[in-house]
Amino acid sequence: MDTDHAAPAAQTPGPTTVRLALPETLDLVALFGPAEANLVALEKLAPDVDVHVRGRDVALTGPEESVSVLVRTIGELKRLVAAGALIDPDTVARVGQIDPSAGAASEMLGTGILSSRGRTVRPKTFGQHEYVRAIRQHTITFGLGPAGTGKTYLAMAMAVGALQAREVSRIVLTRPAVEAGERLGFLPGTLNEKIDPYVRPLYDALHDMLEPERIPRLLESGTIEVAPLAYMRGRTLNDAFVILDEAQNTTPEQMKMFLTRLGFGSRMVVTGDTSQVDLPHGTTSGLRIVQDILQSIDDIAFCSLTSKDVVRHALVSAIVDAYDLWTGTSGGRA
Repeated sequence: MDTDHAAPAAQTPGPTTVRLALPETLDLVALFGPAEANLVALEKLAPDVDVHVRGRDVALTGPEESVSVLVRTIGELKRLVAAGALIDPDTVARVGQIDPSAGAASEMLGTGILSSRGRTVRPKTFGQHEYVRAIRQHTITFGLGPAGTGKTYLAMAMAVGALQAREVSRIVLTRPAVEAGERLGFLPGTLNEKIDPYVRPLYDALHDMLEPERIPRLLESGTIEVAPLAYMRGRTLNDAFVILDEAQNTTPEQMKMFLTRLGFGSRMVVTGDTSQVDLPHGTTSGLRIVQDILQSIDDIAFCSLTSKDVVRHALVSAIVDAYDLWTGTSGGRA
């Protein structure tokens, strides 16, 4: 074998070092977190990068591509801190995972929807950002996706924000009481006692967004109404922000009934997860077919959230993906 003319071995690029000087006006505790928890999260984003922080100087050494990820992420986090956003390790992970081509993470995650009780509700993923934008720009918005993606919570925040800004005069929250077959008249107790188990998640969200002492007054005055879907029949909802939750448990007839309650000056948000249908076997979900029926109509938006938008415990995202895989490979009905 002639080795005199062998091609030279490819050389592996050496590590890249980038040094960042953080401005004096930047709150380092807000950026790096208590006990440097956010700094640990940054290191997990790119384990092949050595991160050294000394005072306001940050040195990043490692493969060029990984270093670039951390440089971009730190830049976005700086802008979020400057905008008053609270940064935690989950925020660091989400910012690092956002595709730069989708837009600036600080722009997506820095815009608050609602400030209440000392905290600000804001989108935490690109999918959530697009969902919130769709609600702002359309009269009817469908939010589709698995548990934990913030479909209902963000819609509720938008509704409370619209009420506070006097864009609407009331909020109407509704769910199908599928477990009772919508026959609530046969259940014991007052109306509130009958419907409470079915709308409790909506009350929980309200308590996150409003002072607890205000909620009974708003409910008593009708400014906020929480009711099962069956109680929407025959009504026209004017000047209202209307949310239909758990819409996968509506029949096509119920979905049509709900959508045609839309009145002047109102907005509607419909949320649901078509992998969690509790209707009797053989009954078609109204949510599964509504996009085919309405997709050509202007001023109606359909937003699909995925496991990438899950903002609960990290395991929830993994569980969603595992069930999606099982459903796709075995034909199982989740």
